[in-house]
Amino acid sequence: MKAGPMVKMMVSMSIFGSIGFFSTQTGLPSFDLVFVRCICATLFLGMCWFVTGEYKREKWNAKEIKQILLCGIFLVFNWVFLFKAFEMMSVTVAISIYHLAPVLVLLLGSFMFKEKLTVLGVMSIFICFIGTLLIIGVKELTIDGFMSSGILWALLAALFYACTTLLGKGIIHTSAYAVTFLQTFLGIFLLLPFVHFNNFHFLTTANWTAILVTGFVHTGLVYYLFFDSLRYLKTQVISVLVFLDPAVAILLDTAFTGFRPTILQLAGIVLIFLGMIFTLKRKPSSKKIFPIRKFKKAYRTFVGVRSLK
Repeated sequence: MKAGPMVKMMVSMSIFGSIGFFSTQTGLPSFDLVFVRCICATLFLGMCWFVTGEYKREKWNAKEIKQILLCGIFLVFNWVFLFKAFEMMSVTVAISIYHLAPVLVLLLGSFMFKEKLTVLGVMSIFICFIGTLLIIGVKELTIDGFMSSGILWALLAALFYACTTLLGKGIIHTSAYAVTFLQTFLGIFLLLPFVHFNNFHFLTTANWTAILVTGFVHTGLVYYLFFDSLRYLKTQVISVLVFLDPAVAILLDTAFTGFRPTILQLAGIVLIFLGMIFTLKRKPSSKKIFPIRKFKKAYRTFVGVRSLK
């Protein structure tokens, strides 16, 4: 395995880990920020698609196009909900809850594909559930506390990303550039009715810098580095490298915003990532209690598109 692709993947994951920090510096609410992000990503990835010549080799499939666009709806609102969570709560807590996505992939997939969960799958769901309760805390378990804490938005972001993963696993004919170009282009029109253009009138130079970095660097450049390295890396390597994303996010949150988790929150964060590690097990024992076959492919798809948040 070449070192170049691994370095590119590490850089893309590390850059994306800072998106929560930059999003809080933009001065824009989630709908407006994701709208700009879709414009920047469409321009950047459209250019890459054209320059690399991938557009000449596309094999368009009408059924797959519909699947891509439906996936795009889930992906765009996943972004909206994640940035909304960043507005209302610590980046550390939001990103930890967001990483429930692979566990939700397991849970939803067991219903969608009529497959039973492995013992490790059941354990990961239970561990992550306990971890989430510890992060939320007793005060937020009330309806008012839950709604005002931002936890709902983080959970919705994780749920929509899990849906994006499950729906996107069957996309095989269209190139990665075409898929993301269509999805971000669709996002521009989806979000247009919700954008408040007055919010852009009062932005400072620092705000615009953060906005453009979020759009071109965290979306355009990260996508390019990710797709350019993905084909050369094994799934196991990608599975490990994706942990750079939350590691950088939590490091920046504690270093620059002064967030300090409580003991219970810290325990909850550890449990969520421990649960995610359980889902990375590739081959259950032949003596497993709950057989699982097709659904492994769905989780591998999650690992493959992990940076497309």
